Amino acid sequence: MLVKVVLRNPRRELEVRGPKTVTALLSALDLNPESVLVIADDELVPKDARLADTVTVEIRPVMSGGATDRDHASRPRRLPDRSERPSAGGAA
Repeated sequence: MLVKVVLRNPRRELEVRGPKTVTALLSALDLNPESVLVIADDELVPKDARLADTVTVEIRPVMSGGATDRDHASRPRRLPDRSERPSAGGAA
């Protein structure tokens, strides 16, 4: 039987012989397990899961974004104390 695989970015579809583990599937497709998410039946699938040969699997690249400065991104922002906040009337 065959596992239907939908790859994103760019979108393409293929079929691979199943059943097999997610790790084996990613290896067969020459994909880095740390760079993709594997989804089956609208659920994230762990790398050690065994995929049935009747399932359709979607493989999406991991996307990230946000702050470019790692030091500032990991530190919580300190809010000013009441005494440091401007008054409602605008005059200090």
